[in-house]
Formats: sequence, structure tokens, C-alpha cells
Amino acid sequence: MARSSFVSFHYQRDHWRVQQILNMGALDRQTELPAQTWEEVKRRGDAAVEAWIDEQMNYKQAVIVLIGNETASRKFVKYEISRAWSIKKPLLGIRIHGLKDSQQSTDQPGANPFASFGFSDSTKTFADYVPVYDPSDYTGKYAPTSSDIYAAIRTNMATWATNGYKRP
Repeated sequence: MARSSFVSFHYQRDHWRVQQILNMGALDRQTELPAQTWEEVKRRGDAAVEAWIDEQMNYKQAVIVLIGNETASRKFVKYEISRAWSIKKPLLGIRIHGLKDSQQSTDQPGANPFASFGFSDSTKTFADYVPVYDPSDYTGKYAPTSSDIYAAIRTNMATWATNGYKRP
């Protein structure tokens, strides 16, 4: 069953990989903001981007962070994670570095973006709670290809989306 989710990712670096995932149809009513519209929102400043994120996220059942090589360092990805946590949306990550990009290249795995969010009264981070799925673990192969990664994401995406961590 498809699930309505807000998808967070590094736009410039991972757009091609993310488009492959959105085109799978595993997530309900998923559309990507067109580049021109995104640029118009960005031109209005950070507050406008954050307002757009807030509005889009409010109507979604979960927040999925598609984790590429540089995702953890992106300002708006960090905002999206923080926002999802604060409004208690189920939250999860899926590694996408094994998918080919428009140049037919895969990438190196990136840092867990949830590890940079801690708690003032604990040594734990969001990473101790939020699941991160690595599709290569679901292929049954030692060295999966991009096609294997794609198939694993397609097969498991809807299930993963229902298993995000929901903060009490």
C-alpha cells in the first residue's frame, strides 16, 4: 500500500536518483517540486522555504530522508528532520547512493543525517531511534548493482515508510 510521505533529499546532487524513486509509485501522491518553482521559493529567502516545507509536511503521514553522499550536511534537510521530529511525524531514512545518477555513476555512502541531532540530557542522538534502511542489505547479493538497489527500494519502500520512528 502506498503511503503519503514528505521526501527530504539533497536536490542538486541526488535529484536524478530521487526522481527514479518517486516514479516507482510506491509512495502515494508523490510529486517533486519543479526546479523552477523551487528556485522561486528559494529566492524569497530561508523563511519562505521553511514555510513551504512546513505546509507540505503538515499533510503527509511520514517523512522520508533519502540519504546520499552529502545529504547530512544540507541546511534544509536538517530543518526538515528537526521539523518532523518537533511535530511528531514518523521519520526514517533510506540510503540511495547505490542508484546510478544521470551520468550512470553511483556514489559513496553519506553520513547518517540523524546522528547530528542530540538531546541535552543524554548522549543519544536521533540516530539511536530513527531507522535507516540500506537497500543493499535487502538484495541478497554481496555487490549489488544499481538495478538490484532499485528493485530492493521498489519492493520495500511502502513497508519502510510505515516503519518510521514516531516520537511519543
